[in-house]
Amino acid sequence: MFRAYAALAALGLIWGTNFIYMKWATALISPAQTVFLRVLFGFLPLAAMALRAKAITREQWRHLPHFAVMSVLATTLYYYGFVAGTALLPTSVAGLLSGSIPLFTFLCALLFLREERPTGRMAMGVALAFVGIILSARPWEGAQSVSPPGVLWMMMGTCSLGVSFVYARRYLSPLHLSPLALATWQTGLSVLTLLLLTNFHGITAITADIHAALGAIIGLGALGTGGSFLIYYYIIQKLGPVRASGATYIAPVVAVIIGAMVGEQVTHTEMLALALILGGVVLIQTPKRNA
Repeated sequence: MFRAYAALAALGLIWGTNFIYMKWATALISPAQTVFLRVLFGFLPLAAMALRAKAITREQWRHLPHFAVMSVLATTLYYYGFVAGTALLPTSVAGLLSGSIPLFTFLCALLFLREERPTGRMAMGVALAFVGIILSARPWEGAQSVSPPGVLWMMMGTCSLGVSFVYARRYLSPLHLSPLALATWQTGLSVLTLLLLTNFHGITAITADIHAALGAIIGLGALGTGGSFLIYYYIIQKLGPVRASGATYIAPVVAVIIGAMVGEQVTHTEMLALALILGGVVLIQTPKRNA
């Protein structure tokens, strides 16, 4: 169990650093191009490892519909929502909004996973975190400080990934496939989808900034996609979708810290939102005690 929670913390750290890399990339190229580079350079090392380990087999083709659904929910749509939202928002605000993923995971688990019934303590944690998300979005201030389209893109991404946690638990975990095989299929199918949908004109502009290029290839690709998906499936199998989605509560903390380090203004409201989200982490990750 210690390994599972250590993996969860590592995943939260990786996801939290992704926001600054997305910010750098979208200053030079489009969100769709950023997503394509991210998925491509996440898929290549996964494919190499999968081939070496012989993790991909002919029998897995029968599960292609499930792999295709996950490629949309947990890769293409999720990544595009986050990249498009981060391009319009401060890094810290985008990171805070990403903490709403467990809200959707909680609701889906409540509706579709009887064996994964969230506890009252988890519900309280989700509610507390939701208040923090509202504070970070600050809808009462209109478009003066936070971009409404940016918030909507982030919500689309969080909803997509939140649903994917439950879908993976219900349809993929029972197959007992290796995390490497699942991640390779998912990213590979997403690469094919993005090849068809992406306008590549001007994508070479990212080479003008070495930090942005390396951030997209290594930070978003190799680590933020390839590495994170291996961890993602591992913790879903070990902890279940609701607790596994707690990694998304760590990401906002990392994003706020990085935002402050690069000179973004972190307000008292955002600090309060962060405290509420952390409170939600404690509650949602606390296991139910036996009577």
